[in-house]
Amino acid sequence: MIMPENLLCSKSHEYVSDNGNNTFTIGLTDYAVEQLGDIVFLELPEVGSEFKKGDTFATVESVKAASEIYMPVSGKIIETNEAAVETPEILNEDCFEKGWLVKIEPTGNLETEQADLLEYEDYKEELE
Repeated sequence: MIMPENLLCSKSHEYVSDNGNNTFTIGLTDYAVEQLGDIVFLELPEVGSEFKKGDTFATVESVKAASEIYMPVSGKIIETNEAAVETPEILNEDCFEKGWLVKIEPTGNLETEQADLLEYEDYKEELE
């Protein structure tokens, strides 16, 4: 189960959750989902695709706007959330547990790449 307090968040509102087996779950923070409003479309990359930190890896569209989603750490996609693609409004209901986007195996230097990510509590404080 993904708990917000165990997340690292980027300034562009993506989160990274350590699954503990050298894989990570990536998603959009609750703040990002709130700002987008009703999500109507989600496009995710193919399994096996590799992305560097900061690369656009997905697109989300809401009734308000279309937004690019950026990779918070470099990695290779090992799983995508097909349920979220088929039913994108799942992100509005639960962006952490059901509405995660992709799972990756990291390919970069995690220590370096996570240096600018914020713990969830600090991320929330920065938003205020």
